[in-house]
Amino acid sequence: MPAVAYRRSLPVQDDESLLDIRLPVPTPGPRDLLVRVEAVAVNPVDHKVRRNNDPGGEPKVLGWDAAGTVVAVGAEVELFRTGDEVFYAGAIDRPGTNARFHVVDERIVGRKPATLTFTEAAALPLTSLTAWEGLFERLGLREGALERTGTLLVTAAAGGVGAMVAQLARALTSLTVVGTASRPETAEFARRMGVTHVVDHHRPLPQQVAEVAPGGLDLVFSTAGTDRNLAAYADMLKPMGRIVAIDDFDSAEIGLLKSKSISFHWELMFTRSLYGTPDLATQHHILTQIARLVDAGILTTTATTDLGTVNAAHLREAHRVLESGSAVGKITLTGF
Repeated sequence: MPAVAYRRSLPVQDDESLLDIRLPVPTPGPRDLLVRVEAVAVNPVDHKVRRNNDPGGEPKVLGWDAAGTVVAVGAEVELFRTGDEVFYAGAIDRPGTNARFHVVDERIVGRKPATLTFTEAAALPLTSLTAWEGLFERLGLREGALERTGTLLVTAAAGGVGAMVAQLARALTSLTVVGTASRPETAEFARRMGVTHVVDHHRPLPQQVAEVAPGGLDLVFSTAGTDRNLAAYADMLKPMGRIVAIDDFDSAEIGLLKSKSISFHWELMFTRSLYGTPDLATQHHILTQIARLVDAGILTTTATTDLGTVNAAHLREAHRVLESGSAVGKITLTGF
């Protein structure tokens, strides 16, 4: 089967940073689905793994967002059958989705929204799961708790995760959403996704946030720059406020949060699959909810740019755009 992999950690400008290869079709395990992949989306985790995890010459397939059709099932599969159209984000410790056929545990898979194409659906799983877990598990919000008022700040609100945070907060809570963006096109996209007020993350945040939320923030969903913005978050948050972060950093002055009893939470969408937690099927249920909300017209895809078929050249371009920080919404690729 055709697939795209890398053998060494190389700059994206190098033609060998991602390679077209052929691999055997994988065999599903007991709880696995074998999926014929129709479309994929690209996330920052893709280029982070490519740059920081050298496979030592062995081909490593990246990709953690996919939509496709189930073509075979493992002996213990209960939730799906052959022919089902599905979408999912995969597991970080298994081969990725940038391949024509892919195996995935059924407990982290959802049925594709019926109203979306495979391409539109492929943009959603990783960011929807991250946003849902961050909002409703880490920050302690209740789904549909429309009496829950207050103000939420989400950074990089035109990015994949930020856009889903804004949509879910708008649809399922009564929070006022303040989002950061720095360009006219990203500000417009963030507002379309549900952001009420846009502030510029290239300028000091406290003064801007004070203008739109003079009483302070209740919650922060930090998708980027958490370490450099932590002092600003401590300043802007009310006592007993909460922060959830998804970005990578080695250290931060966490003591800044103590006087206000601000709580800090990590969110990593891969935790459940990485550790095989007893509630692994929660991600199946979340994706089921996401699909229902999409089909009801409450949520929308964040797919904005399709680069063509899944091949090394197109994936190198997707990685380049994400590394530049200029992406709006989600980049997808369709077919092989």
